[in-house]
Amino acid sequence: MEPDLFTAAAEERQEKDPTGSPLAVRMRPRTLDEVVGQQHLLKPGSPLRRLVGEGAGGPAGPSSVILWGPPGTGKTTLAYVVSKATNKRFVELSAITAGVKEVRAVIDGARRAIGGFGKETVLFLDEIHRFSKAQQDSLLPAVENRWVTLIAATTENPYFSVISPLLSRSLLLTLEPLIDDDLRGLLRRALTDERGLDGAVGLPEDTENHLLRIAGGDARRALTALEAAAGAALDKGETEIALTTLEETVDRAAVKYDRDGDQHYDVASALIKSIRGSDVDAALHYLARMVEAGEDPRFIARRLMISASEDIGLADPNALPIAVAAAQAVAMIGFPEAALTLSHATIALALAPKSNSATTAIGAAMEDVRGGLAGPVPPHLRDGHYQGAAKLGHAQGYVYPHDLPEGIAAQQYAPDALQEREYYTPTRHGAEARYADAVEWTRKHLGRKRP
Repeated sequence: MEPDLFTAAAEERQEKDPTGSPLAVRMRPRTLDEVVGQQHLLKPGSPLRRLVGEGAGGPAGPSSVILWGPPGTGKTTLAYVVSKATNKRFVELSAITAGVKEVRAVIDGARRAIGGFGKETVLFLDEIHRFSKAQQDSLLPAVENRWVTLIAATTENPYFSVISPLLSRSLLLTLEPLIDDDLRGLLRRALTDERGLDGAVGLPEDTENHLLRIAGGDARRALTALEAAAGAALDKGETEIALTTLEETVDRAAVKYDRDGDQHYDVASALIKSIRGSDVDAALHYLARMVEAGEDPRFIARRLMISASEDIGLADPNALPIAVAAAQAVAMIGFPEAALTLSHATIALALAPKSNSATTAIGAAMEDVRGGLAGPVPPHLRDGHYQGAAKLGHAQGYVYPHDLPEGIAAQQYAPDALQEREYYTPTRHGAEARYADAVEWTRKHLGRKRP
């Protein structure tokens, strides 16, 4: 029997008894206009619109596409919509169970269909990254000659998991994680739609917010949790899904943390102060609370970068590069994997030797500047790279440090009013001990008098 995305038997059973299918299946959009999120892929004239026959006329047919995105963002849903909307022959394969034999059978069937009946075939291939190079190679003639129009889905970077010839013959469409507003609309539709829960239970705001947090941008996860919680509530005879019921159902406590309120700043403050205090366990606790509450990982990463300079500085010069690398990684991968990167950086910063010398140094210098303690730049330090500078005495008498054996020139650098000011007071913690020795030696050789 030729594989099909949704068999006739399953569709007939679902029509007779919709509750027999999971809520996530029942709530699948029937048209592209019902799809939540991914609006950047659903504009008029887009490849997906053309696949369902919207504006697909003329000499240029619809292109094969590779759908790349995290789980629960709508890859299978989009394929389902195409299967319902198109008048083309629709075939589904899973790279988990199919091999070259099955691919060739589909291609042979597609060639017979287009030759005998003029009917085009759309092939949906799920988990294409699981196909070997040889298996992907077997698709090339069919895609190149348009015996099939391919819709391939993958959760892994196709530049690493899909062979280049297949990529070059397809359009790569990137799906984004669903935002809270997308999921909120989907949940509310599932509560009231006759295909869903048909108004059987209500969803209070606090329960809805917890559902959004545990969903993590995954529509399937959100609907699965909603269905389980609704079943538990109905079993208890409740008309609304209480937060406690949802917590019991998904075995995940709601974190008491308001991303837009005081706790947002309180927990963030506690994280930084725990790092400053070198309590790695407390720091990880507050990090976990922020992650579980759905805090923006970029916000956490920014706080860690600030901490690396504010509280560690030159006591561990590697602290800032670690924090910056973590921020860059977080921007590229997002949750849930970003939690590992943030943990890495948090542990490194909490256990690093501490120094706030960089913080106090710039603070003292800025305080003097704000207080008007400045003065003109010494003439020999001024710019001398223009005509007439020498007549003004600019850059005259400047000693080039590299010309001296020790590489340091004992000349005035600060304005007159600040010659004896010392802003940087290094500690002897960690690597800053080396800087403490260096600053003592350089000040001595500069002829600076101790205040």
